[in-house]
Order: sequence, then structure tokens, then C-alpha cells
Amino acid sequence: MPDTRSLLAPVRWLLAPATDEVRREQAYAAVFLRVLLGLMWLYNVVWKRPPDFGEDADKGLFHFTSFAVSDPVFPPYSWVVEHAVLPNIEVFGWLVLLVETALAVLLVTGAWVRVAAALGVAQSVAIGLSVAFAPNEWPWSYWLMIGAHVVILFSSAGRVFAVDAVRARVGSARTLGLVWGAVAVVVGAYSVVASADEPLARLGSGLASTDWSLSLGRYNLVGGLVLLVVGALVLVVARSQLAVLGWAAAAVGVAGAVSLYAQIGFSDPLLGGSATSAAFLLSVALVGGVMAHAGRRTSPGVAA
Repeated sequence: MPDTRSLLAPVRWLLAPATDEVRREQAYAAVFLRVLLGLMWLYNVVWKRPPDFGEDADKGLFHFTSFAVSDPVFPPYSWVVEHAVLPNIEVFGWLVLLVETALAVLLVTGAWVRVAAALGVAQSVAIGLSVAFAPNEWPWSYWLMIGAHVVILFSSAGRVFAVDAVRARVGSARTLGLVWGAVAVVVGAYSVVASADEPLARLGSGLASTDWSLSLGRYNLVGGLVLLVVGALVLVVARSQLAVLGWAAAAVGVAGAVSLYAQIGFSDPLLGGSATSAAFLLSVALVGGVMAHAGRRTSPGVAA
């Protein structure tokens, strides 16, 4: 009979922290690429909009997925898209939104990095098979996306500034919390100030640039205040051992993200945000939960 340990070894490897000891410059190069990929997914979840994901208007996810049929890359894949994916775009659209949200959250926070990288390879292949031959597309974009995730999969991209580093006790949970808390407070405070003229805007202000395809989400006054509270709680727990505040940050962040997912495409979101805003809130919430679990713990190794 097959050895169960041997069969489970790849799974254990995927789930283990990506924190193998490497030279410092290699660790920092890997974290740069990881965060860059995370920001790419974070920006691009914004146009996966329920409930029909662009089917009625022939835009958005439905429009781009349909290129797999009109401009096929791999005919068997095109058949699956035509007969299974497009007729059920409401279901597949939610699956894409959840997968790409997970990629954004796990990569920018450095949590379960190998799982995220493997998922990123699969999603990049799926996107490439859909749009690589579409008008005005550059097939090498998708080769490079696949290659970048493969590099992350086999690197120590979780050794610096990452939840994986905290899991493996080679990085500082406190530093991770301080950085994430500060970023959340800055984005939240900026959104609050920028929303003064229209406090309950359907889509608020935020640190975002369509020219650079970068965004940490948009928030109106209410959304900015929620993010500000979550960031402040993460900062406090990073400087103390009050685990309850970390769990509070996680709970508020998750609640804010869930409210956005429940309203985007159905009504004007109370927080004035988008799917990118929800993913960013989930990222800060994850760090808050990690802070609550780990407390103030700094171990020998590469500093996070």
C-alpha cells in the first residue's frame, strides 16, 4: 500500500510557512514580488461585480471570459467556457471573486504563501486561456503572471513581513501589526477627510490610482471610520498583549467586508466601497487575528 506520509508530503509542504533560510537580499526580493502580485489581484477584484458579473451589459467578467469562445486559445477549454461557465456566470463569477480575493489577501499579508502561489498559477492559466488571443492583449502578460507565481511558490517569500514568518517564529508579529495598523489608519483617515463633502457616497475616496492600476480600496465617511478603527485596534494590540483587541479588529474588519459583499451590485454600499475595499479590510482583519493569536513575539531570524 502507498505510504500515507509520502502522499501527504506535498500537502504539508504547501501548508507549511514559506520561510526557508536564504540570504537576506533574496528574502527581500521575494517579498517584493509577493506583495506586487498581491496588489495586482487587490486592484483587479474591483470589476468582478455581482450579481450577473456583466452579463446583461456584456462587460466586466462576462465580457472578458467570452473571449475564450470568440478568440479561442485552447478549444477544449473554450468548449467548457461556452457550455458550463458562461451559462452559469452568476455562480462562476462568485467563485472567481472569492479566489482572487483570497489571492490578494494571502499574498499581501504573506499568509500561507505557497497555497496562494499555487492558486495564483492556476488562476493565471485560466485567465490566459480566456483572453491571451483577444484583441489588444499581449500573451506574454499571462506567461509572466504564471512565471511570477511559480517563483513565489518555490521561494522564501513568507520569511519577511509576513504572517508565515510569525507562524514559523522567524519574524516579528509586533512589526507586522505596526506596519499594517499604520497603513490602515492612514487610508482610513484620508478617506474620512476626503469624504467630508459627500459623507455617504456610493463609492467614496481612497488611496487609488487608475493610471497606475493600484488601489487599497475606496471608502466613504462610514467606511473610512471603520477602517480607522480596525487599524487603530491593530496598532494597540501590536504594542500590548491585549489579545481581545486583536480579535475585535478581526471581527470588525470581517463584518465590514461581509457588508460590502452583501451590497455590491445590489444596493449602494453603506461603507462606500468596492470588492477591493472588502479585500483590504480582510487583509487587516487577518493581521489583527494573527496579532491576537501570537501576541508580542519576536523570535531570532529574519525580522518581519
